[in-house]
Amino acid sequence: MTMFRSISMAMLLIALVSSISIVASASSPEADFVKKTIASHKIVIFSKSYCPYCKRAKSVFRELDQVPYVVELDEREDGYSIQSAVGEIVGRRTVPQVFINGKHIGGSDDTVDAHESGELAKLLGVSENTKAEL
Repeated sequence: MTMFRSISMAMLLIALVSSISIVASASSPEADFVKKTIASHKIVIFSKSYCPYCKRAKSVFRELDQVPYVVELDEREDGYSIQSAVGEIVGRRTVPQVFINGKHIGGSDDTVDAHESGELAKLLGVSENTKAEL
């Protein structure tokens, strides 16, 4: 019984420490930057310049003649920390992570799917037929 109690206490302590670190990091300068960036721009993409999935997500917006605000994480000294903050906010650390009007759309596949279904054009308030010359 004592061993069970020790294991239970250890698990409780781990859960408490995890919760505290999430709360602390949710109010970090990086999390504040992410939230402010999302709130300040119609379209935001957290990206890495060399990532083919990020390039695909960005190309969807070119097809719709829209200019997203792109945060290239690999070109910033604090990119790793910002990526971690995005991960804590949306539940995944992968890139790209796309936001429209403050709403999290998802990654590359989610963005392409939303484009193909017409949902992306609706969210942006543009015609589905709007295509930029590539």
